[in-house]
Amino acid sequence: MYYLQLFINGIVAGGVYALFAVGLTMVYSVFRFINFAHGELIAWGAYGVLLFASPPFSLPLWLSVFPAILLVIAIALLQNHMVFAPLRNSQPVTLLIASIGLSFLLRSGLQLYFGSDLHSYQTSFYESIDLGGLMISYVQLAMLCLSILFFVILHLLLSKTLTGKSMRAVSDSMELAGIYGIPTRKVSVFVWIISAVFAASGGFLLALDTSLDPMMGLTFMIKSFAAVLLGGVGNVWGALLGGLCIGIIENMGTAFISPGYKDLTAFVLIIVILLFRPQGILGSTIRGVR
Repeated sequence: MYYLQLFINGIVAGGVYALFAVGLTMVYSVFRFINFAHGELIAWGAYGVLLFASPPFSLPLWLSVFPAILLVIAIALLQNHMVFAPLRNSQPVTLLIASIGLSFLLRSGLQLYFGSDLHSYQTSFYESIDLGGLMISYVQLAMLCLSILFFVILHLLLSKTLTGKSMRAVSDSMELAGIYGIPTRKVSVFVWIISAVFAASGGFLLALDTSLDPMMGLTFMIKSFAAVLLGGVGNVWGALLGGLCIGIIENMGTAFISPGYKDLTAFVLIIVILLFRPQGILGSTIRGVR
């Protein structure tokens, strides 16, 4: 029963990690660079909810999520307009370095406004349900259900809508998509919006279950990157699989090592993947936004 509890905890955490990883890999599949500022979008999503739930706004916690998501979307579009779009024709390493610089800038903004102390949400959702010896909190149920909802919406978007099909075409080749009349600029903006929504929503969900720390973006960025590598860089459903694997492995690992070393799992997986299967689990068979 103990191991089953850890497995369920891993599924819940992995679903949220998958949200982070999908947003990260969607940006890569279209723009061909890893946005290391993605972690700070996660952190700003979590802190944005705290901002709007506190004075002078004092909105209910659930209602604070919506302006927080809008704030993160604005940050994502602004960083694209001010930094990434002007550098679009540069080498990928240039975009990578620019994203690292943005990461430091956004993290410093968090520390400047909120300070470096830990914060937490004021909520009463921490009660648990006993399912035959398995304890599942209402927060975990919310995390799991919302993660599933996001991925169902994403599947319908990519497979059933014209916008989704345009995103898939742009991920294969932005130049050819433009030649065939696909509005690549609008698609690019939409990709940033989806990435920001997934980052902000996932940041809020994980912050419900943990404390808010200005360094949380860096931690979750590393886990997202590990999930992307595990599933296959540029593969949306591979990122989903990678996120679930990261969550399960790190939670199951606490049965054998101290929980204080749980975050070490992502670093170890990155090294192992790069050594033995750099293309990831699904990277050799499927590429792009699929």
